[in-house]
Amino acid sequence: MELSELAGYLDDYLGLPEHPDYSGAHNGLQLEGRAGVTRVAAAVDASFATIEAAVHSRADLLLVHHGLFWDGAAPLTGRIYRKVKRAVEAGLAIYSAHLPLDSHPEVGNCAVLARALSIEVRGRFGYFEQVPIGIWGRLDEQRDTFVERLSGIVEGPVHLIPGGPERMSRVGVLTGGGGSKIRDAVEAGLDTFITGEGSHHTHFDAIELGINVFYAGHYATETWGVRALAMHLEGRFGLPWEFLDFPTGL
Repeated sequence: MELSELAGYLDDYLGLPEHPDYSGAHNGLQLEGRAGVTRVAAAVDASFATIEAAVHSRADLLLVHHGLFWDGAAPLTGRIYRKVKRAVEAGLAIYSAHLPLDSHPEVGNCAVLARALSIEVRGRFGYFEQVPIGIWGRLDEQRDTFVERLSGIVEGPVHLIPGGPERMSRVGVLTGGGGSKIRDAVEAGLDTFITGEGSHHTHFDAIELGINVFYAGHYATETWGVRALAMHLEGRFGLPWEFLDFPTGL
């Protein structure tokens, strides 16, 4: 499949043109590669290790959630140069989708993780410039048993801040660094909030605002979207794919 055609499809499918994001995200095709795409790699981060693994897997396109250029306009020197040079020399294209891949109702991090947790989706919350990112729904479960189940699903440790009821019923998911959205979750009427990580003071925010908060890891909560997106491309275009797993423990 032609790279330009595939990138255009992804732009439309993810709604990139109309989706706001942080200035450093630069969503879309960040680096051109070979004209044709026959194999896809998916990863959370466009790190040197991920790029190297994509090259070794003979991928033509690397799909990532966190792209290359978070520091804005910067010289192509040092670590940035090494990453770009490795990809260019190998003909590897890189496509990044940040908030559009958190918020997407089908392959988004929030939606896919919510489905994995058997949350009965009812609505959206947690806005970025008037666009909802998070997913909320119904889940009738004891929080103390849920923390073990969540840990198994994300395959890693989960930190619980027990600020809400022991029996959960209205649960929200906003993946990644969503600790700043605790108040948004409370204002949406939720009693439980699942995200990746948050600042120290969010412990007291959760306790004093009366909501359970589960920190399940920034990386661990954001592996879902790139995998679902690569699976979607396989189903639609027959492109084989591989997930490159480089957990940070954060």
